[in-house]
Amino acid sequence: MTLAELNALPVADARDAFTRCCGASAWVEAMTVRRPFASAGQLLEGARERWEARARDDWHEAFAHHPKIGDLASLQRKYAATADLASREQAAVTRATRVVLEALAEGNRAYEQRFGYIFIVFATGKRAEEMLALLRDRLGNDPGVEIGIAAHEQWKIMRLRLDTMLGGPR
Repeated sequence: MTLAELNALPVADARDAFTRCCGASAWVEAMTVRRPFASAGQLLEGARERWEARARDDWHEAFAHHPKIGDLASLQRKYAATADLASREQAAVTRATRVVLEALAEGNRAYEQRFGYIFIVFATGKRAEEMLALLRDRLGNDPGVEIGIAAHEQWKIMRLRLDTMLGGPR
């Protein structure tokens, strides 16, 4: 869709479009009411500012809208609205060995137990083994540091999805 088309969407459709980019309802609402955007740059800058201004609960809400890295079955069930996006983002996981997939599942459980939310990583272009190494490294982070890293990874995902929504990178 073009920026002009996004600006002209009915409110409910604009909410749906922004929800495909980020599951935090407060962010979605802030972006929806901020329209019209004069340029893609203004949209992206506003999106970043509104994301960074969100509270931890909003970040957690956004994280909860993602499947766990390597959990391909949940992409099709629970996350149907964004399964096409997430499956492209996690494409390398489909080529992972069973051993790596099992290690990702175990790492996801440990991460969620430690931090209280799923492991968020900008998966595009990363091999499953790279994501597993990142997960293992980040398990040792202080929770206060890790939430910032996760929020930044979420922003990178959002940025790609916003670009894609406006007809950019695929």
